[in-house]
Amino acid sequence: MAAELFSALREFGPDIVTATGQTLYMVGLAILFATLAGVPIGTLLVVMDRGHIAAFPPLRAVLAFVVNTGRSVPFIILLIALAPFTRLLVGTSLGTAAAVPPMAVAATPLVARVVETALREVDRGTVDAAVAMGASPWQVVRKVLLPEALPAVVLGITIATVGLIEFSAVAGAVGGGGLGDLAFRMGYQRWEAGVLLACVVLLVALVQGVQWAGETLARRLNHR
Repeated sequence: MAAELFSALREFGPDIVTATGQTLYMVGLAILFATLAGVPIGTLLVVMDRGHIAAFPPLRAVLAFVVNTGRSVPFIILLIALAPFTRLLVGTSLGTAAAVPPMAVAATPLVARVVETALREVDRGTVDAAVAMGASPWQVVRKVLLPEALPAVVLGITIATVGLIEFSAVAGAVGGGGLGDLAFRMGYQRWEAGVLLACVVLLVALVQGVQWAGETLARRLNHR
């Protein structure tokens, strides 16, 4: 097995490097966009809840329904269903760039929920004290909720990133590029066992690296 792996690295090294770069590109952009959308959504799910600083239960119920719906759709179905939207954004529904929008959409509900969970763990007494001192809802979010919950938010985004690595492999199998595409074309269709093994090893290494980086950053941000 090790011999097949080294043989594949020698013969298909440039292809493996390119595929790894494509995977990093897809996952990096997708988690960026998912974080930009998911953090505000998760925050709204908390502050608009009954009895909170910006309570608006009807709107929160609608937002929660949208988030739950997004989480319930399997990624492969979402990938196909969003093909027209993807073509509108990037001009095609195939390739590395085309995999980013559905991956971002799939990860946004997960980011929103982990942010919501993290913010709910913040001591309510701290929030009430900030409100009593005259802080506006925006100030409470910016100076109390998010800073207090930041380590947990980082861990949640780490989990979402690991999930996106899995999504990238699925997207690759249907023409999205990256390690999933290489594993499917070369490892499965042409049965290059060494290439398949190299892709698996690299995906595992990416997951381990992301998990380690996320946990390390969360520990450094945790001043409790």
